[in-house]
Amino acid sequence: MKIAWCITGAGHFLKESYEVFRAIKKEIKITTFISNAGVEVLRMYGIFDKLKEISSGDYMEEIFMEKEQGSSSPKAGRFSLKKYDAVVLSPATSNTVAKIAYGIADSLVTNVVSLATKACIPVYIVPTDGSPGKVESEMPYSIDRDKCRGCDDCEPRDKCERGAIYGAPIPQIDLLRCDGCALCRELCPYDAINGGVVEIKAREIDIRNVDVLRKMEGIIILERPEHFFFFYKKENLC
Repeated sequence: MKIAWCITGAGHFLKESYEVFRAIKKEIKITTFISNAGVEVLRMYGIFDKLKEISSGDYMEEIFMEKEQGSSSPKAGRFSLKKYDAVVLSPATSNTVAKIAYGIADSLVTNVVSLATKACIPVYIVPTDGSPGKVESEMPYSIDRDKCRGCDDCEPRDKCERGAIYGAPIPQIDLLRCDGCALCRELCPYDAINGGVVEIKAREIDIRNVDVLRKMEGIIILERPEHFFFFYKKENLC
């Protein structure tokens, strides 16, 4: 059994998606395909370095990043050869959903979905903005300006190996440098560094685009990453 896991640049559902694939890893081979934004967000949430627990690097268990695949996304050609049994796109940003809904295949992930559907390989998509109403989303680390004391000797800033904390008197975190290691949170004596949770609401256009996907042949919309377990067993994907 071989599955392709596609990741785009959303933090919402990212950790849940990782846990799902870690849970089924023992039974199948998983290749991970990551968009450029996906790489950045995986690092922000401290998951990028853990991906080898899911995709070891062996054949059909590689990690493919968009920046290394060029504009033609040659590894997406595997789907035309029907080398995979299923594709799971989780999480899927509203940008990626819109592209798929209108037939645009100009990135690694959208090429994977396009070629998979042409080859009649089922594609399971977990959109981040698929339902009306508000949802809670976990955020990467940031500095609470109300709690920060602006210490001259700031241990989180001085000991960050990636130099992701900068500025004074109240520093900031450069999320493109941050790898989510949480060392800064542990070092701050005033509990001024945390991830936090925010409420987000899907736009009407995003909900409409998800509805377009629901009607597309070969695409199955899932409300949450863990719902893939149901299809995984039901469709005998193991």
